[in-house]
Amino acid sequence: MTRSRARDRDVCGVTAAIAVIDGKWKTILLWLLESAPRRPGELVRRLPGLTEKVLTQTLREMEADGLVHREVHEGRPLKTVYSLTEFGRELSRALAPLSDWGHRRLEKLALETPAQETPVPEEPAKSRSVS
Repeated sequence: MTRSRARDRDVCGVTAAIAVIDGKWKTILLWLLESAPRRPGELVRRLPGLTEKVLTQTLREMEADGLVHREVHEGRPLKTVYSLTEFGRELSRALAPLSDWGHRRLEKLALETPAQETPVPEEPAKSRSVS
């Protein structure tokens, strides 16, 4: 889904909501920021695989969508803290039932999918000696 869909007024509400949370890191960032404001370095440390560049881009998109507030404290070094806006907290509350559904789905899949059997290694072919 493209970023332009996040501002498109001619889409259904679900599409508009998904456009705002689309991406690998946005939902987990919402979850982390829901519990407390966080500094960028802390977010990078808590999310292995998330680079500073991608974090900055993602947080800027979330800020542009009104989900995140960025506060810069003066001093040396500058201290930047991100927190959820009321709109971001509202989205987080709206996603809670979807999260519950997702967990139930995963549990159902685990029950339906038989445990993977470990393949038994084949014995090496016996070499025939020519006499």
